[in-house]
Amino acid sequence: MKASAKTRRGPPFVVTRAQRSLRPDGTLTLGLVADTHSRPDPRGVEQLAALKPDAIVHGGDIGDLSVLDTFSAIAPVHAVRGNIDVRLHDLPDALVLELTHEARTQLTVLLTHIAVAGPRVRADAARLARTEKASLILCGHSHVPFFGQDRGLTVFNPGSIGPRRFTLPILYGVMRITEAGVSLHHVDCETGKRWAPPGG
Repeated sequence: MKASAKTRRGPPFVVTRAQRSLRPDGTLTLGLVADTHSRPDPRGVEQLAALKPDAIVHGGDIGDLSVLDTFSAIAPVHAVRGNIDVRLHDLPDALVLELTHEARTQLTVLLTHIAVAGPRVRADAARLARTEKASLILCGHSHVPFFGQDRGLTVFNPGSIGPRRFTLPILYGVMRITEAGVSLHHVDCETGKRWAPPGG
């Protein structure tokens, strides 16, 4: 991994780059999680293990680092620091993940904890995504599941797989790359089924 520091007010904003190769047949499955707050839902962990993803992506607010060990037992983990993870100095604030196949980049993903304000992509996140030539932003922070487009970018928040906040569902996300393209969806930890917002 190659890391760089982008200056802002306060501590440097650290951006790391990583690559992950698609399977020989050009497919890839990622488990998408965020906001575990030290307590990932055991049903969600079990479901992710059954999914057998190629990697798990954690969008921050990890809490205790043993959470990453839990997910690493399932698949390699890519993670960023959330706002509660200030002590986790080994984690970047943002990760640019290049998904490659046969030495070609198929998709560039920006992973960062805070990327949206309501349904809009924040200007700083959009600027970073464009700088890094990323077309997809994965994030966390709000605990609110989200899948939309703004500023010419696709953004996906898997929601929280940690302790329930208010009446929000406990969710994780799945991203698949196939010959048909890229698909993203939410999964409800309580039912193990695809989740969509009411009326969605």
